Amino acid sequence: MMSSPEVYYEEHLKGKTKEQIMTVIRGLKQEIGHLKNTMESPDYSKALIMHPSEDTRLHWNCEYLERAKQAYAEAGGTYTLSKLEEKVADFDANIDAISKITFSIGGFFGGYRSYVVELSDGLKAYTKLWEDEEPLALMDVDKEEPFTRDTFMAALMDLHIGEWRRRYSTQRFGYTVCDGTQWELEFEYSNGHKPVRIDGDNSYPYNFNKFQMLFGIDETEEDEDE
Repeated sequence: MMSSPEVYYEEHLKGKTKEQIMTVIRGLKQEIGHLKNTMESPDYSKALIMHPSEDTRLHWNCEYLERAKQAYAEAGGTYTLSKLEEKVADFDANIDAISKITFSIGGFFGGYRSYVVELSDGLKAYTKLWEDEEPLALMDVDKEEPFTRDTFMAALMDLHIGEWRRRYSTQRFGYTVCDGTQWELEFEYSNGHKPVRIDGDNSYPYNFNKFQMLFGIDETEEDEDE
């Protein structure tokens, strides 16, 4: 059982100096980085997930970090964003200006399927494989209803994609994989912001499955079928 941010504040932050709170902040950042690396490793097995799971611990540690930053300000500190936090803030600040999302995934032999979401005028989605194009109905699986532009963007915001690396590769973990699955993700903007591009080669962000579910791709069902 993970504590609420206010309980965490009472136990770890209340009455501390800004220097002591900064030490807590650094520790939380280190733990968050460790959890992400664990979940992104090719050796990570969901069958061996501890309780609370890495996903749950990551969520609450992020909540604790935000509460710690607030406590730091209350103690008289001026928090300086790291380069990663600046990148996150920039992505979040421009998220409403995203006009088009293109997500492609596949391999050399099977081809690459693209999932395209156009957001300039409402919500329009379709898929492309080779030269074939088909409309795509985007569903909010939690509410069991079609996404609107607003609900789709809210779900996208919850994924914190601004935190993602620009490139994912198994080489980061000392592995070399030939062929397999490659993917690319591009965000285009209507406000002049330069496109944001992310890609991966047999390696994925910690919440990649949740991201794919926005496009109706459920890796859990595919794993069960196998």
